[in-house]
Amino acid sequence: MSKAKAGKVRASHILVEKHSQAQALIGRISSGEDFAKIAKDYSTCPSKKKGGDLGWFTKGQMVPEFERAAFGLSIGAMTVDPVKTKFGYHIIKRTG
Repeated sequence: MSKAKAGKVRASHILVEKHSQAQALIGRISSGEDFAKIAKDYSTCPSKKKGGDLGWFTKGQMVPEFERAAFGLSIGAMTVDPVKTKFGYHIIKRTG
């Protein structure tokens, strides 16, 4: 697996309060709905204005649970299970 920028990933996410809602949205995205549109419609994070894009980040910039999931994905992949943090439930898509 090549890293475009050493030790950095670029990711988008959708943040919601309920595990069940996150699972439902994962299902919709997996069925072909647009990740960015769903982020704009449902995410509670200010990044929703940019379709959930968080830009590039390195280890130590995000909460550990989020970071583990984001760094563990291959580019273009999305988490199949919601990632729980103190902020709620995240659906994470690695974009770079």
